[in-house]
Amino acid sequence: MALTIVPLTLAGFDDLPRHVRRCVYWEVAPDGATLTDTEFDKEAWLSMLMLQWGSCGQVAIDHAVDGSARVVGVAFYAPPSSVPRATHFPTAPVSPDAVLLTWVGAEPGMEPRVKEELVSAVCTDLVRRGVRAVEAFALLTPVGMLTEDVVAQLDCGPCGCKELPLSDADFLEGMGFETVAPHHRFPRLRLELSEGLGWKAGVEHALEQLLAASAAEAALRTALEDTGDAAAPVGGSTVPRPARAS
Repeated sequence: MALTIVPLTLAGFDDLPRHVRRCVYWEVAPDGATLTDTEFDKEAWLSMLMLQWGSCGQVAIDHAVDGSARVVGVAFYAPPSSVPRATHFPTAPVSPDAVLLTWVGAEPGMEPRVKEELVSAVCTDLVRRGVRAVEAFALLTPVGMLTEDVVAQLDCGPCGCKELPLSDADFLEGMGFETVAPHHRFPRLRLELSEGLGWKAGVEHALEQLLAASAAEAALRTALEDTGDAAAPVGGSTVPRPARAS
């Protein structure tokens, strides 16, 4: 699978999976007015948010060998003040210095790395914009054990979406999120962006150091061979060689 992650644009809205275009779980308060065209309302919400705040979505595109491409995953994020549903969770409110990750989803049959790369793209975008942290409401209760009240809390309403609107807590923790507001069903998790992306910077820095050390050692060995001296391990002690017979 040749996967690319690109920012969502209004021009790409029609390319999103139908259930994503229709779902307005986060964009409309549960006690709001009855909607008749949720796809229109979702597009209008995205349009206003992009105009006022900027990029609010990342899209995973799978490029096939025949040259075709299709959207296989989407992530949405926004300031909590722009997300009406955000105040209706028992672990609300979202921290004032954080952006809310509302949705991370991949199409059926896609590799887990699709969602992982989407979250990484969200974090990268927010770091560039100076955001300190990203938070998310998660689902802790196993899907097969959802009670009626939990199902009611996750009801998408008029769009009839069959997808769960919350990310699994284990998935978010695997991406570096930590629980900041515990709850037996809907914990709120947080990722400090400087720390969350630190592992990537650390790996890159370690590789750079390794390559630099290897290059330095190779250069040292070449120099020693040219002078006829024995090469010594970098950082180790040099064992004196016996004097050559004249």
